[in-house]
Amino acid sequence: MNSILQSISKLQEVQLSIKREDLLFPEISGNKFRKLKYQLAEVLQSKTTTILTFGGAYSNHIAAVAAAGKKYNLNTIGIIRGEELLHVYSENPTLSFAKQQGMQLEFVTRESYRERDSVLYIENLKKQFGDFYLIPEGGTNALAIKGCAEILNSGDRDFDYICVPVGTGGTLAGIVSSLLPHQKAIGFSALKGTFQKEIVAAHTNNMNYQILDSYNFRGYAKIDANLVRFINTFKNEQDIQLDPVYTGKMMYGVMDLMEKQYFKKNSSILAIHTGGLQGIAGMNQRLKNKNMPLIL
Repeated sequence: MNSILQSISKLQEVQLSIKREDLLFPEISGNKFRKLKYQLAEVLQSKTTTILTFGGAYSNHIAAVAAAGKKYNLNTIGIIRGEELLHVYSENPTLSFAKQQGMQLEFVTRESYRERDSVLYIENLKKQFGDFYLIPEGGTNALAIKGCAEILNSGDRDFDYICVPVGTGGTLAGIVSSLLPHQKAIGFSALKGTFQKEIVAAHTNNMNYQILDSYNFRGYAKIDANLVRFINTFKNEQDIQLDPVYTGKMMYGVMDLMEKQYFKKNSSILAIHTGGLQGIAGMNQRLKNKNMPLIL
């Protein structure tokens, strides 16, 4: 499946285009569709009818898994970080959507959530819920990276730089594994640090990439009025909605680097729109509570 390529601008003799992965599907869009593609195929070919996964209050991954469960008639269980959400989740756009899709929500303490990758913790979950297909937080595993490797296709061979938002690192790993020799990937980390290099190294030997965390806006899911203004201006000028956690930060970084003449003269850039637009409603709730400008 191919997404739409949209030319954005030419600045400092550099051509910028954006790949609209957000338009693939209305509810399982962007990199979440890519990450879930082969995992869902494996589930549907097995005898398992239940998927269990993990996420936070505004997780794109939780929303996507819940929607996929409804679409394919699978039971879904979401282990949600923060037991305090139990009595207020109906006010949360992401969690209320997941519940409407049929996902069973289980709220756990942050201390308990930190054990989500341990064998004992998973065994206890199986005792509680029975047999299930486990998808890790964010959806990143070998099958997810296989799906993300399909984001680039033969039509993208002429681009010199591939820019992508980075969370857990799975999408970047897939992109890097499918790069041509002349291409370089630039990952824009949505959170502090570049620990995602470990994920990339575990799945590909390609080294033609870098991860920048200088546009994380002080941490994961943190934004300021400057980023909100950028997202709103970008939508007004380009008719493209960006999300505040991933693609907004990436495009802010890309445009800033273009202004600073970071990219080679006469080169071409392809920015990957990884979706995540469902998170805007939740972010606007938080912005409103802080008397900050809203994302339009």
